[in-house]
Amino acid sequence: MGTKLKECRDLVLIFSVFNPLSIHEQIGKSKQNIIPLAAPTAAKAWNQVECDPTTNRIVSLRMYSGNLSGEIPAEVGDLPYLKTLELHKLTNITGPIPTSISNLINLISLRLSRLNLTGPKLIFLAWTGTSLRAQFPESFGNFVGRVPGISLSHNQLSGKIPASLDNRDFRWVDFSRNKLEGDASMFFGPNKTTGVVDLSRNLLEFNFSNVVFPTTLTNLDINHNKIFGSIPTQMTQLTILSLNVSYNRLCGLIPQGGKLPSLDYTAYFHNKCLCGTPLESCK
Repeated sequence: MGTKLKECRDLVLIFSVFNPLSIHEQIGKSKQNIIPLAAPTAAKAWNQVECDPTTNRIVSLRMYSGNLSGEIPAEVGDLPYLKTLELHKLTNITGPIPTSISNLINLISLRLSRLNLTGPKLIFLAWTGTSLRAQFPESFGNFVGRVPGISLSHNQLSGKIPASLDNRDFRWVDFSRNKLEGDASMFFGPNKTTGVVDLSRNLLEFNFSNVVFPTTLTNLDINHNKIFGSIPTQMTQLTILSLNVSYNRLCGLIPQGGKLPSLDYTAYFHNKCLCGTPLESCK
């Protein structure tokens, strides 16, 4: 099996940044117009390097463990047909996330988790447990391409979530366990199709009373923030499977309809003055 010369060169560049000595030994230089993709050592290192059987273009790169080191190369943005890019448990990968990732307009799944990334700019979507320390640029929501969800959990992201994300419609959102501040209501809205939102354990502070939820919302976790206001009565109309608004600054009667009163009290406790079933009666 082989792939187009340019794309294989890109793959060589990607490997060489992580491990410049071994990659050239593994793949070598081609004397023809096609470079063999399945070099034995390289195939073992990558859990999956997948090419489209029709176009022979690289559509998936995955690595879940290994000894690779260095920075994620900018050349990864030169794989226009790439749909999946996943790097996990590679703690010797350092440096910033390359801005060229925003060129991957066909990307469906992006996972950069348990790495050791740093840097001032975040340009694309899912980096979980990477020890990122950065703030969002306002342009963050203006990326090209469509993805089903966004995950930036278990990092040390700070500052405000850019309002430009109001232009996006994600089926799931996970910004949990960061240091984000201010508003997060841009993830909600009557015309969105969001089903799962986890904003827990941040420093978010906005009026929950004014939020209008999509009818598709089933799971919401906003625990351990500074969110104030009351629980909107619209939530009684939702098919709630999981809800946690605990450890905030909410007040008022828990709407007595739908599944809200039947949830465990821990979904609501440690707020400023929430009351009503399953908490104590309002005075």
